[in-house]
Amino acid sequence: MTADLTARLATPHKEPDLVLAPSLREGDFYSHGVDCPFVFSHEGALGMTVVGWDGIGYQTGLSWFDGASWSAPELILARDPSSPHRRYNTALTSILRDEDLRGDGELLAVDGWYYGTFHAYPAAGYEAGPGVVGIVRSRDLRTWEEYGALLRPEDGSPWERGGLYKSWLMHSGGEFWLFYNAKDASPRGWQEQTGAARSVDLLGWERVGTEPLLRNGPPGAIDDRFASDPCVLRDGDTWVMFYFGLCSDGRARETFAWSDDLLTWNRSEQVLIDAGPPGTVDTTYAHKPAVITRAGRLEHYYCAVAPLAEPVRIGDHLQRERRGIAVARS
Repeated sequence: MTADLTARLATPHKEPDLVLAPSLREGDFYSHGVDCPFVFSHEGALGMTVVGWDGIGYQTGLSWFDGASWSAPELILARDPSSPHRRYNTALTSILRDEDLRGDGELLAVDGWYYGTFHAYPAAGYEAGPGVVGIVRSRDLRTWEEYGALLRPEDGSPWERGGLYKSWLMHSGGEFWLFYNAKDASPRGWQEQTGAARSVDLLGWERVGTEPLLRNGPPGAIDDRFASDPCVLRDGDTWVMFYFGLCSDGRARETFAWSDDLLTWNRSEQVLIDAGPPGTVDTTYAHKPAVITRAGRLEHYYCAVAPLAEPVRIGDHLQRERRGIAVARS
């Protein structure tokens, strides 16, 4: 099973350049980094949401592919100074879409609304404080409003009390599923694992059990520290969760797990996308998956991190790495 699935999911052909890069310009919402891709089809066009980092917090942008390149991200979900949980951050990470891995990834409207998930941290700074997950909705993909209740770390089990991270929204069996990774409350060397919550109306959520559905691997495994950033799609009769594993040796790489029922997940321990050699766009990390099929080929978008050849000053900050979006194909 593992070998067959690995072959079906393999995307060995990396593009050498980033498809979206940080602007490195003070004042842009993606000046310091572009992160967390989510790729989809909509009315015949290929789109992608990304999370921009500007040295204060996260905000969300929308980019479109014109057949040759991706447009500069347009800010569509900004921080909200009047909100206690979104005053510094709003990171939209998925929108309800066709869950078939071999389908076209078309966005799915519910009563004329497109529903997405976001996470946000309560303080300024890079992922500062325990994050929450919430729902937003839009009719045009550009104007969004919050909807329903937040998923909060303090309402969960010990494995997620440190804060919630990237989430994935999908519909199956008459229910909405919200997969998310979270960390424990250890101040240093925390663990991240992945769990889920379910809803019938997107207004309120019930966690699926008290334990993570996807746990860390044993010491030395590809995901012995983090099993994070789920992207859950159906490949025939099998559910596949693309995710990234962080090993205790510091390497972050793309991998996958599979399930027959969305509840019991089998870790593959296979590397789908590895960090690259020195001088490549993903020398430091290759992580945070977004997968779609186009023209019969899998396209695996991910966040690629590498050191800059020379540091760049952005305002008062000296930027030493380049964090952007890369793609690999089957």
